[in-house]
Amino acid sequence: MKAKLILENGSIFEGKAFGYIGESVGEVVFNTGMTGYQEILTDPSYHGQIVTMTYPLMGNYGINLEDVESSKVRVKALIVREQCVKPSNWRCEMDLDGYLKQNQIMGLQGIDTRALTKVLRNNGTMKGIITTEELTTQEIQAKLSAFSNEKAVEAVTTEDVYEIQGTGKHIAVMDFGVKENILRSFRKRNCRITVFPANTRAEEVLAVNPDGIFLSNGPGDPQDLESVIENIKQLIGKKPIFGICLGHQLLALSLGGNTSKLKFGHRGCNHPVKDLINSKVYITSQNHGYVVKNEDLPKEMVVTHINLNDETIEGMQHKTLPIFSVQFHPEACPGPQDTGYLFDRFMKMLGGELICQEITV
Repeated sequence: MKAKLILENGSIFEGKAFGYIGESVGEVVFNTGMTGYQEILTDPSYHGQIVTMTYPLMGNYGINLEDVESSKVRVKALIVREQCVKPSNWRCEMDLDGYLKQNQIMGLQGIDTRALTKVLRNNGTMKGIITTEELTTQEIQAKLSAFSNEKAVEAVTTEDVYEIQGTGKHIAVMDFGVKENILRSFRKRNCRITVFPANTRAEEVLAVNPDGIFLSNGPGDPQDLESVIENIKQLIGKKPIFGICLGHQLLALSLGGNTSKLKFGHRGCNHPVKDLINSKVYITSQNHGYVVKNEDLPKEMVVTHINLNDETIEGMQHKTLPIFSVQFHPEACPGPQDTGYLFDRFMKMLGGELICQEITV
């Protein structure tokens, strides 16, 4: 069936619908990963977004029901140059088209994804509509205006507190849209985990007396989460804290820093980041549209990681308190697993070892 993507700047890309046939409105972004479409589809950080894959063929190894990052598909829609209709992998349980149908997610294929990516790079991330219908200009504007991702975290956080058993350190996870592989990374280190809804008050978190607090990834603009920022302020100095992605941004805001929106974001599993502590460069997996502003870094924090593509802040640590965070994803699936050492650094910090070390530029 014919379908098209209509961007808010008036650009139109015509292709064919696959997956669930309907209509989808969201923020159109692009991801440069060659693999990992299943993890991308189920990553809560993509809530409210229409994801364009820049690699031309998607679905070639199918879908399995183990490598998911949450309980359901989170993207608004998926755009590919071509979907593979005959996947080949020993773990494959269904094809991409069937998976999208099952989860009522629309797909669009057959468009020039390179041209779309150039539009987004030149003009910045923007809203878009995927539709099989002929819409008037007024209908398009009304649909785009009605879309908002302001309550994204509220849509993806857990509704209830739950616990994952372990014999090691007790981690309180603030769930802003936590990926399953982050929880797996803590489980691999034998941690006992208590997961809290995003708006849980600080005193409720401290009441379980965790060894440390983890601020998770998640979707949307961190500045929309005013109550969360106030709660984090109450946690600072009480327990060691580790933040990833949105958690990193919220930590900066809680300490008096500021964030801004990137023109087209960092999404993919091939982003070079330099760790200034050990003076090494890592290829990282990333998914974010906002960043901590260099000129507004909290005065108590020092930069530990920088992005080698655009020199944005990718990590920071407190000068005196056991607190640090990174913008990228050290759990790294899909993508390289080199930065998993950051979970080990957090474990050492929970054991009383401060991570404040000399920084090499």
